[in-house]
Amino acid sequence: MSSGRVKSAGTLFAVVEGLVALDGAGVSELAEHLGIAKSTAHRHLTTLEQSGYLVREGNAYNIGLKFLQLGEYSRHTRPGYNLTKRIVDEIAQETEERSVFMVEEHGEAVYLYRGIGPRAVTTDSTVGTRRPIHTIAGGKAILSQLPEERVEAIIEKWGLEALTKSTITSREVLYEELDAIREQGVAYNRAEAIEGLNAVAVPVTNGSSVVGALSVSGPANRLQGEWFEDEIPDLLLGFVNELELNLAHGTRFN
Repeated sequence: MSSGRVKSAGTLFAVVEGLVALDGAGVSELAEHLGIAKSTAHRHLTTLEQSGYLVREGNAYNIGLKFLQLGEYSRHTRPGYNLTKRIVDEIAQETEERSVFMVEEHGEAVYLYRGIGPRAVTTDSTVGTRRPIHTIAGGKAILSQLPEERVEAIIEKWGLEALTKSTITSREVLYEELDAIREQGVAYNRAEAIEGLNAVAVPVTNGSSVVGALSVSGPANRLQGEWFEDEIPDLLLGFVNELELNLAHGTRFN
């Protein structure tokens, strides 16, 4: 039975992702990376370049800014996006750490907007970064608000990969933690995605479904004790209450 997948379209997007992985490439390098014929790689690269999605410098191709336009369009379709930007920036300044608003898409956590405080540490995460949803505080906050069948479907698709020795890899342990998050309204990440990095997050809902999550992350030596367990969560809960009130009453900010 056909899966409905169009092979040529799949190859086209593999070419795009291959260029990202290689940080730009020529025809031969990309073909070898993807395990496809050079002629196939060349046809797809030419099509994407002529459509404005790639740029070419000499013999090397790379991602063009037309993707930025599409990404911005996608971000602005999310409920309350502009209000969320202000809130994320305020949280980053008040905590002096990194603040993120993230959403779930295809079972992964996606960073939609990021605020950088004056003491924020540098990581490899940027807007658009996708993370295994069970490994980060914001991801677990979102999972806690999803129906159990949806959570099961995500686990079936992606598994429970271990990124550090602290990552949750057991269904039973994950479900226990999701129960605790629903009860407390707060999710924690204690070096579960990156060694030495802690995070705390709160889910954002619109009254009927989960919209995303607001999180703060920073070095474990700073995010600990009462600051980590009580003060940052209280700050996040206050901002989330403001955001949810506007969402519940249908106010549009995007």
